Amino acid sequence: MTNDDFNFDVVPNRRGTACYKWDDVADGVLPLWVADMDFPAAPCIVEALEERVKHGVFGYVKVPDSYYDAVIDWFERRHGWTMQRDWIIYTSGVVPAVSAIIKAVAKPGEKVLVQTPVYNCFFSSIRNNGCELVENELLFADGTYTIDFADFEQKVADPAVKVFLLCNPHNPAGRVWTAAELRRMGELCLKHGVFVVADEIHCEIVSPVFTFTSYGTLPTQFLQNAAICTSPSKAFNIAGLQIANITVPDADYRRKIDKAININEVCDVNAFGVVALQAAYNGGEQWLEAVNAYIHANYKVLCSFVKEQMPGVEVCRLEGTYLAWLHLCGFPPSSDVAKCLENEYGLRVSPGFIYGRTAGRDFLRLNLACPKAVLEEALARLKRGLDSMAGSYSQESC
Repeated sequence: MTNDDFNFDVVPNRRGTACYKWDDVADGVLPLWVADMDFPAAPCIVEALEERVKHGVFGYVKVPDSYYDAVIDWFERRHGWTMQRDWIIYTSGVVPAVSAIIKAVAKPGEKVLVQTPVYNCFFSSIRNNGCELVENELLFADGTYTIDFADFEQKVADPAVKVFLLCNPHNPAGRVWTAAELRRMGELCLKHGVFVVADEIHCEIVSPVFTFTSYGTLPTQFLQNAAICTSPSKAFNIAGLQIANITVPDADYRRKIDKAININEVCDVNAFGVVALQAAYNGGEQWLEAVNAYIHANYKVLCSFVKEQMPGVEVCRLEGTYLAWLHLCGFPPSSDVAKCLENEYGLRVSPGFIYGRTAGRDFLRLNLACPKAVLEEALARLKRGLDSMAGSYSQESC
């Protein structure tokens, strides 16, 4: 099977299937907001699930040795990361994993560091554990982001900061952090006794001109101070099957995190998730390469359209994830723009302020993991909506 054997141009009808992405919007609204794909899962996953369904009995699952073998082999083969079986803790998702790790490592009232703009569920995970949010705002220039390391060290030097939530690839900024950047962050966290939680859920969706480096490939001293969260859910569009892994090399931290997973009651997983993960990691690589190429082509469509037809809008460099980050100049705040686009022009995108009220104020996030025809219609609606608002707001923030 080759990349040409996968047809991502087909527009599936997801309405009426209890689909959060499509059934949470009114009829006629295109949803390019929440991070799931409008592509059917890889054929190998569908076939494996069909075979499992034929058995007809769906009781509690005992995760088999073959599950761990699939995870270990995938990350060794794809990312050069050699992990051990006893490092792996399975759970129902990366968000529950992050919440449990915070519970295990930080006490209520202590602080957790994030790099804004950042995935909005980080905020609720911190808040729900009674901890305080601390922001290391990323530096934005020339359509991309860098780390303010002076501010980063100042923040991790605070004795009350116990955890750093690292998002790699970064959602929504689109950065794939380099090995040097990861190592510098790791060094500062080690120096000041801050535990690193690496959310690598988007690690398989990377632009062809960039290379993903897992935090797990750093030297041993960094791994002993870290937990790495992974899942096939984003890359293979199986988020509804609820499966993820936390890799924790240090035994003491692993015991604490395993206890927190049980306290939070997210220690049981979906039988279909176990099947789907193995199918994805054992047989889904060609499909993944094809979907990566398709998403990158969509990104180029977006860049060309914006450059030619949408002055005042900047497409940020997309190194990883399938989530485009658009910088708006001369427009109202992103919350108002997003509301207008949905109510008046039939397009739902994510307002940037939910990823950081200051850092994301002038941005929109747009999901590129859809058929090209859907993207083109969404861009036409985006243009009409932004044209109606252009110049209606001060450009002082640009």
